[in-house]
Amino acid sequence: MKVAVFFLLLLPHCLAKPFHQKGLFDFMLEDEPGSGVEDKPSFSPGPVCPFRCQCHLRVVQCSDLGLEQVPKDLPSDTTLLDLQNNKITEIKDGDFKNLRDLHALILVNNKIKKISPGAFAPLTKLERLYLSKNNLKELPDNMPKTLQELRAHENEINKLRKSVFNGLNNVIVVELGTNPLKSSGIENGAFQGMKKLSYIRISDTNITSIPKGLPTSLTELHLDGNKINKVDADSLHGLANLAKLGLSFNNIASMDNGTLNHVPHLRELHLNNNDLSKVPGGLGEHKYIQVVYLHNNNIAAVGPNDFCPPGYNTKKASYSGVSLFSNPVQYWEIQPSTFRCIYERSAIQLGNYK
Repeated sequence: MKVAVFFLLLLPHCLAKPFHQKGLFDFMLEDEPGSGVEDKPSFSPGPVCPFRCQCHLRVVQCSDLGLEQVPKDLPSDTTLLDLQNNKITEIKDGDFKNLRDLHALILVNNKIKKISPGAFAPLTKLERLYLSKNNLKELPDNMPKTLQELRAHENEINKLRKSVFNGLNNVIVVELGTNPLKSSGIENGAFQGMKKLSYIRISDTNITSIPKGLPTSLTELHLDGNKINKVDADSLHGLANLAKLGLSFNNIASMDNGTLNHVPHLRELHLNNNDLSKVPGGLGEHKYIQVVYLHNNNIAAVGPNDFCPPGYNTKKASYSGVSLFSNPVQYWEIQPSTFRCIYERSAIQLGNYK
């Protein structure tokens, strides 16, 4: 009886096939129906992250890697590509192929000197382009029409052509500060084709006048740290929507009468650190201006109607900030009624000259 039982237990092992070495991934298929050693596993791999980069939630971060060129075969579903703080010298055609969903491209702090004409052609949804701190002498043509924000400060840009900005009707913000720009290098009406432009900064350059033909959509214009020596009556013509004007740290010695009439909705005027010898004309009649910075000038006298209109209740908004310190004006000689339209005394900043 024992012999019969032992034979029955041994029979399945005798009928079994000879041992066959399996591959590592073959064991993963044993529990699946119809799988066998001869069956090949099928994979559907997703986008591959470039070597040394980090990829997460359609964001590809390749910053601070010492890269000398744009990585190849970037994931096609990328929406933000960060390539800042590398050593890239050129942006070539095909560098961004298939990146049709890219919304933001960060190329800050590289060594970019050249951008090929068709480099940005595939980027049909690009909204933010950051080119600051590079070696560009001109902005590239054929930038995506979907752009909303363009930043290219701290380059070597010395020319702004109308053809570069024409058709960029969705751009809201432009930053071009700290470039070796001169007024002669800015084509007349260079920004006029940007129908939605609201904010522009061209600070710390060599321009000597306010650029002509600025779009009427502007609400903020920052021209601080330049070499502007005079503000003509027509300098701000057509800027009826301008709310903030920055002209600090220039060489402005005069501001023509009637200049402020072109900016009826101006709220802030920054004219500190200039060479003004008197309060700009037209402030007293302006209905909406609330902040005026005039410190560090050469203003020797302040009249009773320099800031406020002759009659009461004609100014729509009271002043919330007026700075006159570091001027040769003797503050004790200013009549108290001079600041009758100022919200409160703490809004006035006076002081002895030097």
